[in-house]
Amino acid sequence: MKHKEIIKQMQADGKRFWAGDNVSEYIDDNNKQVLIDNAAKAFEDVLDSLLIDRHNDPNSKGTAKRLAKMYFNEIMAGRYDPQPEVTAFPNDNDADRYTGMLVTRAEIKSMCSHHHQPVKGVAYIGLIPGTKVIGLSKYARIAQWCARRGTLQEELCRQIAEKIIEETGAEDVGVYIQATHGCMENRGVEAHSSLTQTAVLRGQFYNDSIKKEFYDNIREQQRHSC
Repeated sequence: MKHKEIIKQMQADGKRFWAGDNVSEYIDDNNKQVLIDNAAKAFEDVLDSLLIDRHNDPNSKGTAKRLAKMYFNEIMAGRYDPQPEVTAFPNDNDADRYTGMLVTRAEIKSMCSHHHQPVKGVAYIGLIPGTKVIGLSKYARIAQWCARRGTLQEELCRQIAEKIIEETGAEDVGVYIQATHGCMENRGVEAHSSLTQTAVLRGQFYNDSIKKEFYDNIREQQRHSC
């Protein structure tokens, strides 16, 4: 299926397909390759419009195909790939149930949907587990899967929190992201020392003592990562 056919199908289904949405249920290996080929042709038109000689410039030969593959397989893969498999473990035995706070760190790369500039940073995910927990690496995988799209940092922060709540059943969750943005560094104000911080808190993480513990854990992790 070509992109126009997939768009018609999504519209008929009432499926939203914004830059930050996952549309993997409409993508298989065969039509993904067709989409990459279509995008490569479109990128050829973009390069031509920029007056770049993609036929004779050795550095620009094949650039259109590389761009298309990069979008689908790397920087926006979170739109086209299904969610990574998440295995949950019970946390409901009164004798050994974990009731403390868990804080994990995930390096993330995303893309600003306004200017398609890179966003690079770290997400800290904190939660007080409910009746189940997931493997530590899965927190990072979920964050990275959510990030590999076109989005805004505020939206990404909320999206990660909602997905963690969905997968763990936890009611008490906090997500803090600090990142640098290419749209701030490479254009406009060209603020090369800029850093954007966002946080989403749910449940007990609004409680002052829990919030303090969360941010204390973040500072401790930052101190050890330096």
